[in-house]
Amino acid sequence: MSKERPFRFGVVTESTPSREQWMALVRKAEDLGYATFLLADHFVNEFPPLVALMAAADATKTLRVGSFVFDNDFRHPALLAKEAATLDLLSGGRFELGIGAGWHQSEYEQAGLPFDRAGVRISRLEEAVHIIKQFFTEEAVTFAGSHYTITGLKAFPRPLQRPHPPILMGGGGKRLLTLAGRMADIIGLHLKANEDGTVDASERTEAALARKVEWVRQAAGERFTDVELNILSPRVIIAQDRQQAAEQYIRESGRSDITAEQLLANPYMLIGSVEQLTERLQRQREQFGISYVVIDADYMEVFAPVVARLANT
Repeated sequence: MSKERPFRFGVVTESTPSREQWMALVRKAEDLGYATFLLADHFVNEFPPLVALMAAADATKTLRVGSFVFDNDFRHPALLAKEAATLDLLSGGRFELGIGAGWHQSEYEQAGLPFDRAGVRISRLEEAVHIIKQFFTEEAVTFAGSHYTITGLKAFPRPLQRPHPPILMGGGGKRLLTLAGRMADIIGLHLKANEDGTVDASERTEAALARKVEWVRQAAGERFTDVELNILSPRVIIAQDRQQAAEQYIRESGRSDITAEQLLANPYMLIGSVEQLTERLQRQREQFGISYVVIDADYMEVFAPVVARLANT
């Protein structure tokens, strides 16, 4: 298992109605003790990451900003590397580069982009990360692969962080997590979705999470102790009675495919009192090595007492 890292907490969001509200949101995240402020990369989201993250960095002093995650198919990797290096430089070295193979088929279709099978998208992602790392660390980029060819492209500007901004990759399946284990600094452990967008109940278990960690461990080898493990918790419910809160959530969401016991055993859901969630995250770090937790911005205030207890410990 990886060495016990201090806890970090991140907030992920999409947009706000105005500049003033955007600035207020990111400043609140910083004031509440969150370490990172993150944006996804979708055509269906209101704010694309690069410009909005630069504004977030300008509005704060210590808050790190990051993509969660860039869709590799939306930009050429050389252009993305150039933009990312610029953002890292202008933010004072506070950028974290999350990148993935893409998964949201309907937006590919809406944008007129080919949605290749998963193996092709993952292979293209692997080449892209090689290019991005070379751009960050070499004077010029030369690369010849199945998907990209670059010849003598001068690599500038330089990112401020050395050797490069932390690279986050994640997924739910073995192939993508194996790639992340070999190439990423931060690895997100996610649910694996089926081709129709559904998620099997077996994915929402600690046994499935343990398998994912083991895939990463095997791929990372000796560098596993240097990898930071991340998890996204899509729902936070602060309640003294966990059972009652789970039953209420099931009623209000109209779910008929899950029991309260299954919901409470789901390692991606955070349901309980501040004390219970504090203990759960500590146990999860001890058991799986997960120290970096991301929540939706809708819950950042109710979750703040947990952050106050655990951040940097």
